[in-house]
Amino acid sequence: MFELDHDLAQDIVDRTMAILPYNVNVMDSQGLILGSGEPERINTRHEGAQLVLANGRVVEIDAQTAKHLKGVQPGINLPLLHDQRLIGVLGITGEPELLRTYAALVQMTAEMLVGQRHQQAEQQWRRQRCDDLLALLLSDEGDSPRLADEAQQMGLKPQLARTPYLFELGLEHGVGQTAEALSAWLISRYPDSWCVSSAQTSLLWCRPATLTVDNQRLLEKLDGLGWNILRIAVGGQADGLAGLRRCYRRVSDLLAYGRDLLPHARLLTLNRFRLPVMLWRHRNDDALDELLNPLRKVLAKDGNGQLLATLRSWCEHDGQSQACADALGIHRNSLRYRMERIAELSGVDPLRLDGMLALYLGVQLLPHTTAPQSPESP
Repeated sequence: MFELDHDLAQDIVDRTMAILPYNVNVMDSQGLILGSGEPERINTRHEGAQLVLANGRVVEIDAQTAKHLKGVQPGINLPLLHDQRLIGVLGITGEPELLRTYAALVQMTAEMLVGQRHQQAEQQWRRQRCDDLLALLLSDEGDSPRLADEAQQMGLKPQLARTPYLFELGLEHGVGQTAEALSAWLISRYPDSWCVSSAQTSLLWCRPATLTVDNQRLLEKLDGLGWNILRIAVGGQADGLAGLRRCYRRVSDLLAYGRDLLPHARLLTLNRFRLPVMLWRHRNDDALDELLNPLRKVLAKDGNGQLLATLRSWCEHDGQSQACADALGIHRNSLRYRMERIAELSGVDPLRLDGMLALYLGVQLLPHTTAPQSPESP
């Protein structure tokens, strides 16, 4: 139920007195003055307002009548309505015969301001409730049918398949405001999107899977608009809320993986890094430690990093010899020699699927601390 407060009452007073050469008072539903052009009268009772509240009609008070009422000056007191409900009283100080031409106009202006403020409050409540619902739906407690029903009633369309994006934002230039502005920008351009700010430096965006997005162009567009985005982790399509919760966990891992191992990569897709991200979650497991032993043997003898660079290129080009050699700027014979050297040191054959997989995983779990990596293509 909407009620008057001091801020709204004083706003009505200030706006009407800017064009009206008379003092204005705004009283609540108990006759207490909440806003006035005479500050000393605020928080005092107004008997004229109580007459209006008791009878639900305009009350005119002349100088003679005012002498017999407490806290009252001559003037006109009008009901202040919202949705046909009496919520307060609007008082204009002065001789009633001089005020009648203004009274209806001031009353209409005040009720318009009340309606506008109520609409703003409703919108703010709706936005906050939607944010709360989204956070609950994406949490471990999000399976409740009641939550899904409420989300449907609020127009959130929880049944849509969605693709989650997790943005990591820079700290400077007021991150909270940036996250809010980025959320508004995304929602305005991609209908039926969900945005949740899960932490001060991150924003989760879940776009409908039916919308086509060029991820690289999106990053370039946001850069051009001045948002300080450190990196974006892009998940796969998730069908249903349970799938979206799982995919949200995956992109959270993907973002952390990129931060630790690919610090120069700003665009990471789950389809590209799904397997190394899954293993990275278990990076402290003994079994994973054993899996990395072949690569460690290579690194122990790779003083200038040549063999590691060769392995990275070999993995990036899916074991295609010519493409790998061209990327490294070497002859295929030189590439063959290096691969033989890698096989000798590691004890596994990178030309065989199992050997290539072991070395590939080792490379993907090794931090990139050398030259910057190019952004991962969408």
